[in-house]
Amino acid sequence: MGIYTKGDAMRIANELELDLVEISPNADPPVCKVMDYKKFLYEQKKREKALKAKASKVTIKEIRFGPQTDDHDYEFKKKHAEKFLKEGAKLKAFVFFKGRSIVFKEQGQILLLRLAQDLEEFGKVEQMPKLEGKRMTMFIAPHKK
Repeated sequence: MGIYTKGDAMRIANELELDLVEISPNADPPVCKVMDYKKFLYEQKKREKALKAKASKVTIKEIRFGPQTDDHDYEFKKKHAEKFLKEGAKLKAFVFFKGRSIVFKEQGQILLLRLAQDLEEFGKVEQMPKLEGKRMTMFIAPHKK
């Protein structure tokens, strides 16, 4: 449009039944724009909502093992892990050591590495087995589609 005084800009905004919005107050002279402010806010919220909907939500599913989990339980939990990875969720597999079972750290690590090997076609290991307190944790991320 052009450069107007504050009074002229206000008059133009009133004639058009719109709002005079200050864009850059620190500029010399201050920069203002004539617009429908409520419509502007509505459009901005709409854009933010669309961006939020497009953002991928990462879900983490957990599977818990004991250090001496038998084969049947292992297979049962492995099937659940496969399902979670196929659905696109990250998998957090952990071995929980109760009481004195902490002496079976090696068995827990072997169990998690066996799980990683069995699930190789469904996902890749993001974090190798790591002992944190009484838990040995491993993360597996699904393959990208």
